[in-house]
Amino acid sequence: MQTSSYTDVIAAATAYLSGIDPIMKDVIERVGPCSLHPDPDIFNALIDAIISQQISVKAADAIMARVRAAMPDGKVTPENLLPFDFEQLRTLGLSTPKARYILNLVEHVNSGQLQLEKLFELDDEEIINRLTAVKGIGRWTAEMCLIFVLMRPDVLPVDDLGFLEGIRFAYQLAERPTKKEALERGELWRPYRTFATWYMWGIRRIAVKNERPRTRIVSL
Repeated sequence: MQTSSYTDVIAAATAYLSGIDPIMKDVIERVGPCSLHPDPDIFNALIDAIISQQISVKAADAIMARVRAAMPDGKVTPENLLPFDFEQLRTLGLSTPKARYILNLVEHVNSGQLQLEKLFELDDEEIINRLTAVKGIGRWTAEMCLIFVLMRPDVLPVDDLGFLEGIRFAYQLAERPTKKEALERGELWRPYRTFATWYMWGIRRIAVKNERPRTRIVSL
């Protein structure tokens, strides 16, 4: 899909959400234009996501930088990571579980068990099923891949606390909504729940004031 097509989708999504939900319209006006754009490098994004689990963005960036520096051409690819064993990954700053997760992902890709190029052709749930077959990749990471890598328009990540907190702030709820409540509210936003999610992250960022916009798969 060309950049212009993504721009058209964003325009259609924001117009639809503004028309269907007055609170969302106010949120969109406060947050500003959606800057979501796809990153076609699925493998790099998945490695980044694994590294980012349960650590700060700054720490994740530092480890990812070391991983890139260790690659022959600075690119994080299945081929470049294949020669690395567990101990070599640990020396780059990866924890024991994350080193194992990365080795498992590399094995799945290089063996053909996970064909990343085929993911673009599949529906959302099938992509989630295939990604979560890899140790270290859960549903949340798979959903973030759908949003930030494939830019699928109708993803609602109810396991994401930032998203739930965004709903609480935007709709002035006394408590954080449950996953069930978020799913029910999200029905109004179909078929553009991805963009509604992005705006819930945005309004939470405004509330917290010291967070940067989400541009990749990291947990904030």
